[in-house]
Formats: sequence, structure tokens, C-alpha cells
Amino acid sequence: MISRNPLDVHPPVAAYSHQTEVGPGARWLVLSGQIGMRPDGEVPSDPVEQLTVALENIRRNLAAAGMTVPDLVKLTFYLVGDIDPARRRTAVADFLGPHLPTTTLLYVTALASPALRVEIDAWAARDDHTAQAVCEARHEPAGEHTVYSRDTKEEPR
Repeated sequence: MISRNPLDVHPPVAAYSHQTEVGPGARWLVLSGQIGMRPDGEVPSDPVEQLTVALENIRRNLAAAGMTVPDLVKLTFYLVGDIDPARRRTAVADFLGPHLPTTTLLYVTALASPALRVEIDAWAARDDHTAQAVCEARHEPAGEHTVYSRDTKEEPR
């Protein structure tokens, strides 16, 4: 996978990448919306705790498919009501670490149950050989991620 922030598009306004390119032959995983429900059926009342639980549910789904967080390509967050932005960003950053998939965040009126305040759709892809071949064909450094940013002009970082 190659993540980019093109120089002729505004810089990301949060911790995400504008685009992620997945090469041919990659194995895709598409998850149903993951909610903040624990395996025992408990839904925490705190929306940031629901967010953390939903992210852990994504991690468990990735693991079941032999994937990890760096394989995430796209996350779509659906949030209901007021959720502290600083706490939300911290929870997401703690989950993603240095990985910056493409993301969309939407505030919605409601989810499937009144108790639910968070739902996250996730797409992941994995094919280490394809990502390396794409990098080599473009004369880019091999690795999982190549990010272009305004402050590095056209130099990969």
C-alpha cells in the first residue's frame, strides 16, 4: 500500500492520508460497521469508551483475517451527539499509532440502537509483494507506506 498527500491538495486537517493506493492482487477485507459493544454484550455509556471498544473490535476482526492495523485502508466513523474531540483524537491515535489510513468522520442523528453512539466501517488490504513491486516500478523507496507532504516537496518521507 502507498499512502499519499498530494502537494496540490490541502494538507490533511487531522491524522489521516488523502489517498491510499492498493496494488493488484491484494487481499481485501471489508468489515461491517463495528460498534462499541464488548464481547459480553455490554455497551459503555461513555462515547469515547464506545469508540475504544469499537476500535478493539476492528483489531480483533483484522487478527481473525491475519491482518493488523497497518493493513487498514479506510475508516469511516459515524458518531451520535457530542463527543469530546480531544479525547476522540487521542483514542484514534492510540489505536492507529503511526499508521494514517484514509478516514471520514460523520455526525449522524442515530444508529441502530439508542445506546449506540459510535459505529466504524473499516476496509483493509494486504499483499506485501504487490506494495513492494509498485514502489520499485515508481522508483520509490520500498516499504509499506510512502507519504508525500507539502513540507518535503516531492521527496518521500
